[in-house]
Amino acid sequence: MAQYLIVTHKTAFAPELRDKVRELIGEDANAVFAILVPESPGENYTWEGETISPAQETAEALMESLETSVGARVNRIAVGPEDPLQAIAGELSLDKGYDALVISTLPLGVSHWLRMDLVHQAARKFGLPVHHVIGTPVKN
Repeated sequence: MAQYLIVTHKTAFAPELRDKVRELIGEDANAVFAILVPESPGENYTWEGETISPAQETAEALMESLETSVGARVNRIAVGPEDPLQAIAGELSLDKGYDALVISTLPLGVSHWLRMDLVHQAARKFGLPVHHVIGTPVKN
């Protein structure tokens, strides 16, 4: 049973990410997924005295979407700091036994994460296989 950490933000609902999760389940029917969504600066807001985190809402909606659309087993959702490398490091420090990362980015030329070379930096820093998904932003 492989455990995958999905790292996504603007491409959380991209069909390409859903297809990758479906593919991984096809390779291992017992695969388990966790979802990590880094915060964006100034993204949180207050409504009637309660702080709302769009990143948390995205993670929750993605969990529901993957469970219903492809039958994914999602055992954890998390929100991390804005820097995706720091967010991944924080999640991996919890020692949840992840076997691989699934990093979903916008296309080259648009993606801040690709400009910062996140995919290669994560592979080097954490020593885990990285499945890179280039997705299109889709609203849930």
